[in-house]
Amino acid sequence: MSQTNMQEVKCVAKWLLFTDVHTTEYSPMIVHHPFASSGFMMLPGTNEILDITASMESREKWRDYLGKKIDEAKSAYEIFLMLNKTYALTFIKYAKDGLSAAEFSEILADAWIKAEAPNMDVNVSKMELVELFSQADKKSLMTEAEQKRFADLTETVTVYRGVTSYNAKNVRALSWTLDRSKAEWFAHRFSEDGKVYQAQINKADILAIFTSRNESEVVLNPRKLQQLKAV
Repeated sequence: MSQTNMQEVKCVAKWLLFTDVHTTEYSPMIVHHPFASSGFMMLPGTNEILDITASMESREKWRDYLGKKIDEAKSAYEIFLMLNKTYALTFIKYAKDGLSAAEFSEILADAWIKAEAPNMDVNVSKMELVELFSQADKKSLMTEAEQKRFADLTETVTVYRGVTSYNAKNVRALSWTLDRSKAEWFAHRFSEDGKVYQAQINKADILAIFTSRNESEVVLNPRKLQQLKAV
């Protein structure tokens, strides 16, 4: 799509806004919702603090305020910034058909980089993520430096992944690195005795390279990994 359909994107945002607020054992301090990570909300311009877990009235006030902010948004990115970052990929999954190719790709890159555990998103499967990245425009998805790094790759690339007890069962994920030392860091952070895995991947099966966090991150199709082994 050459231009973003803001009406369609706003409809998706409103649908997400009216999904249930899921409480946790730490509620109302911590909740799960596309537009909230805490149950406590202060409406700008007022001194009123709402507990959106306490009553329907509080949730209606909160949703009314956010609904108006969504209506006023001039771009999809503006709506994206309102989201709880753990739901950013979910928003993209459902809004992609209304997004321009450039805006879709830019928001996808931002959502992926900011997400804490994108490889384990319960709302977006690994193959759905592969499909999203496959549809992205690489010139909008990556910076010029990242595009050059991608272009300079050999046809077969060695990649590494460090895992801990937290994600030990998620070796075949999308997120790998070109830098073995970075994989070692991930395997041993939090004083963990983790493992480092090495694999080969064809350049054609690499979906993106992100270097903004100094991780030399490679996003790839995990089904295409070859010669996977612990090192």
